[in-house]
Amino acid sequence: MQELLSTVFLLLLLLDPLGNIPLLLSLLRGFSPSDRQRIVLRESAIAGGVLLIFVFVGDWLLAAMRLSEQALEISGGLILFMIALRMVFPVGSSDEAADMDGDPLIVPLAIPMIAGPSALATVLLNARQTDHPTSLVLAIVIAVIINTLILLSAGRLARLFGKAGLAAMERLMGLILTTIAVQMLISGVRVAFSLPPQPMIP
Repeated sequence: MQELLSTVFLLLLLLDPLGNIPLLLSLLRGFSPSDRQRIVLRESAIAGGVLLIFVFVGDWLLAAMRLSEQALEISGGLILFMIALRMVFPVGSSDEAADMDGDPLIVPLAIPMIAGPSALATVLLNARQTDHPTSLVLAIVIAVIINTLILLSAGRLARLFGKAGLAAMERLMGLILTTIAVQMLISGVRVAFSLPPQPMIP
């Protein structure tokens, strides 16, 4: 249960629903509320499907690309670290997406906004390390459902917390994700170079 909850929490950090609210509102501001709900549900289903596929093709992808688990863990840690830095020190503006016309199918909502490279790399790594893929599948389903519910409430949350409140929460999640990314890097380097285990905080 603890492993399931930690995986769900990590995936929610990577899906970053609160941080994606400004982009979502900018992309869908020309649509009616019912159309917004339809698009969010569709794109979340697509993103969840992609994440689930990566659970079962992870070993095949690693073998095909001749990648070791340590290489994936180190590269995944680097990606997470860069994502976390962008959350703590945001650059650019979500208004850049407002120039898109029409119904945004798959890109950029499903991929890479929801199922981004960091989430896909994390699913690959967890699929390789776990002996119970059912638990990982359940964690993905739970995380995607929670992410979808938050995105469906994007307008209300934006009014409730305001732009400053959403930015503050995203920075907090970025700080937590930074720690997780550093831990992944340490674990990958330790195994790759056969270093002794690191002492854990009591």
